[in-house]
Amino acid sequence: MSCENCKTGFKWNGTASGKEITLNNAKAYVAGDSKDAAILILTDIFGWTLPNIRLIADHFAKESQATVYVPDLFEGEVVDPDALSDPEKAKNFDLMGFLGRHNKEIRWPVIKEHAQTLKKQYKKVVAIGYCYGGWACFKLGADPQLIDAISMAHPSLVDKAEIDATKVPIQILAAENDFAYTEELKKYSLERLPQLNIPWEYVYFPGVQHGFAARGNPNDATQKAALEKAKRDAVGFFQEYLH
Repeated sequence: MSCENCKTGFKWNGTASGKEITLNNAKAYVAGDSKDAAILILTDIFGWTLPNIRLIADHFAKESQATVYVPDLFEGEVVDPDALSDPEKAKNFDLMGFLGRHNKEIRWPVIKEHAQTLKKQYKKVVAIGYCYGGWACFKLGADPQLIDAISMAHPSLVDKAEIDATKVPIQILAAENDFAYTEELKKYSLERLPQLNIPWEYVYFPGVQHGFAARGNPNDATQKAALEKAKRDAVGFFQEYLH
């Protein structure tokens, strides 16, 4: 699996207003001050320091009245955000090597621990995953003890068994053009989700590609409309299951 859309996109302007803390043994960005509701953001390969994801966290904290956590999932390894716009840096980044170092078996125990920690502190916890973080949301969603609801935008590394195992309310924000969340997986999701006896929501975004919700071009009308709608849809979903 390799895809240029995984390592390209646009770095957004804006100043994040949260703070950096330690969550378990990982660094994390946190925004918001709710004592009752938390959102766990599971990032794409650009990790917890990408300005975009921090701006999204700030937005969710304000609009969802929640405390939002963005932990470092990759033990300090982050993809240079300049790779978003610099073809040479993008070309030199070895995506397959990165995914080998941070495969599901290695990363899942850490992600599960983050959810467990937040679940002890907050009455309600939801998770949203972007790209890489999508598979991890599915795995969290197999256990209602870990999470109350899951959302994901253009998820990657997902297999059908993970879709089958979902036991909590789920929202999928799906890009029309997506090498990772393929037409086959979209079709499978739409067939299986109604059979799982859980609330589910599937939002289709025409004209955009994998990565749009976290790295879309705010200067392109179609991409901007899609990424703003993705934020609104996620907030609506969070409010449903956090409060």
